[in-house]
Amino acid sequence: MSMIAVFIGRLFIAVIFIVSGINKLIHVADTNAMISAAGLPSGLAIPTGLFELIAGVCLALGIATRLWAILLAGFVLLTILFFHREFTDPMQAMMAMKNLAIAGGLLCLFGYGHTRWSYDALRARRRGEIAQHDAELRAREAELRAARAEGRAEAVDTPVVVEKRPFWRR
Repeated sequence: MSMIAVFIGRLFIAVIFIVSGINKLIHVADTNAMISAAGLPSGLAIPTGLFELIAGVCLALGIATRLWAILLAGFVLLTILFFHREFTDPMQAMMAMKNLAIAGGLLCLFGYGHTRWSYDALRARRRGEIAQHDAELRAREAELRAARAEGRAEAVDTPVVVEKRPFWRR
């Protein structure tokens, strides 16, 4: 049951970044104005939108979940630093707390990175199957080598009897 909760939580967190990334890419001018107002370079709207969109999709699909979770947690914490640092304003304080909660969820996702229903888990399971198959093949080959070695040893121990018959009777 807890894996279902982790899966649904991963999807919910991913939706936040997918929607935010799409909005930033649709409203590039507004995003650039907001970024410039915070004292950052104005050309960061498209890279930021792409980052959020790609990271959100990767989280939803479970591709490199731990990597994207830690990158997004850092991104969200930096957002608090640059955009929600006026804690005396109740709205800014609430936005900072929301981002702090999202960063906490992302850090939990970092901890539970390889859960079921993700590409990462599928890839890890497939690697395990391949490793098990390779181990079984190596074990079979070792058994065959041992059997062949025993066969040679028995052939050396048993005397070979050669009959003296003419070649036309063989």
